[in-house]
Amino acid sequence: MNIWELDALELGKRIKDREIGVAEAADALLDRIEATDGEVNAYVSTFRQEAAARAQQVQKMVDAGEGKGPLFGVPVSVKDNICVKGMTTTCGSRMLYNFRPPYNATVTDCLDKAGAVIVGKLNMDEFAMGSTTETSYMGVCKNPWDTSRVPGGSSGGAAAAVAASEAFYALGTDTGGSIRQPASFCGVTGIKPTYGTVSRYGVVAYASSLDQVGTLGRDAATVAASLDIITAKDAKDSTSVAHPDGGFYESLSGDIKGMRIGLPTDYFGEGLDPQVKEKVLAAAKQLEQLGAHVEEFPMPIVEYVVPAYYIISCAEASSNLSRYDGVKYGFRAEHYEDLYDLYLKSRSQGFGMEVKRRIMLGNFVLSSGYYDAYYNKALKVRALIKKAFDEAFQKYDMLLGPVAPTTALKIGENLDDPLKMYLGDIYTVSVNLAGLPGLSAPCGFDGQGLPVGMQLIGPAFGEKRLLNAAYAYQQVTDFHQKKPQ
Repeated sequence: MNIWELDALELGKRIKDREIGVAEAADALLDRIEATDGEVNAYVSTFRQEAAARAQQVQKMVDAGEGKGPLFGVPVSVKDNICVKGMTTTCGSRMLYNFRPPYNATVTDCLDKAGAVIVGKLNMDEFAMGSTTETSYMGVCKNPWDTSRVPGGSSGGAAAAVAASEAFYALGTDTGGSIRQPASFCGVTGIKPTYGTVSRYGVVAYASSLDQVGTLGRDAATVAASLDIITAKDAKDSTSVAHPDGGFYESLSGDIKGMRIGLPTDYFGEGLDPQVKEKVLAAAKQLEQLGAHVEEFPMPIVEYVVPAYYIISCAEASSNLSRYDGVKYGFRAEHYEDLYDLYLKSRSQGFGMEVKRRIMLGNFVLSSGYYDAYYNKALKVRALIKKAFDEAFQKYDMLLGPVAPTTALKIGENLDDPLKMYLGDIYTVSVNLAGLPGLSAPCGFDGQGLPVGMQLIGPAFGEKRLLNAAYAYQQVTDFHQKKPQ
């Protein structure tokens, strides 16, 4: 078996037992990327020279017996909106095509402490604004299961890389489903943690009250081990909190007897592909056979989550992206007459259409004539969404539903219809609005052989429950083990 075919935990064990060297693992993965990524386009950049130097450092720690953790020495890839000192961080945009951050994101430092070797930066929708990874200035990323289809977004590069065996595990960000939806489309496992669990310092902001860093891997065990690495309270992030639990990997038992799982009936209504519905309900039955109690219940607030999300996220985006003016860093227009013209041309030429659309929408809902009519109303709806989840979790340990209404779309299918694209987020955005953890795990395939994912949603700091339920499910199913040819 090739090194790149190993799962992350098995590789970590072999590195610890000195059966495989750290540099050997990094080289094997980079060779795999060079051989196959021309078709998938999951990577924006790779760092062979830097990875080789880092691998030597990590190998010395392994040889000295200092390596701790099940993923010590395992190569990792990170989404291209996470700062790595001295390495290009583009956010998939022309605006930051040449930006090299002078500092690390906190999660990058966490990876360093855990003995990780960063091999490359992953493709993404521009500034994480999109659900297909088609808005990237660095080119469209493709789904390894069918390269005529999208991998999802905005962390499409991360999900595609794991699915194509071009990454052992990866870091992504999730603002409204940007880890869970591509994980579902690409047949891998991904988690969006509770808001504040992982530091956002050094992660380029889209919508600050919604963004959260998470991890993707082939299975729940890998995701749990990688989440252990990046979970930490950070003084540099005012929204960072100390997670009351931690130890996600060690807590995996596979025992879910007596667990109460709610099925929101409003998640299974009109607009959901029948094949997706069938696979998710089959997963619910499998969890029931493992000892969980599954029950349907109504959750009508779902109808309002998409408009509330896009009003709030675009409002925050218009503020966060105001810093890109062509002056301090990033793209600058070549020809301009004065400062105002510099701003105008740099932003017009540096941002793509989807980013401009969301900036304009955000400015509109924050304008004096519409602030109360839209933005304030959206904040009230957000409070109602949080209340609805709080009430549900008084009765259930977690909720189960689909991740997306369909399996992976054809490239170009929704790009010219923003409203249709936005409605594809109907099952994921509520998790971010309420600050809750959500997990996507493979639960089958449709008639075209495309992966289907199920979504588990837990109460705040309920990651252990979600990971254990997914782990239990994956002990008796093999959907997570299947790979695209």
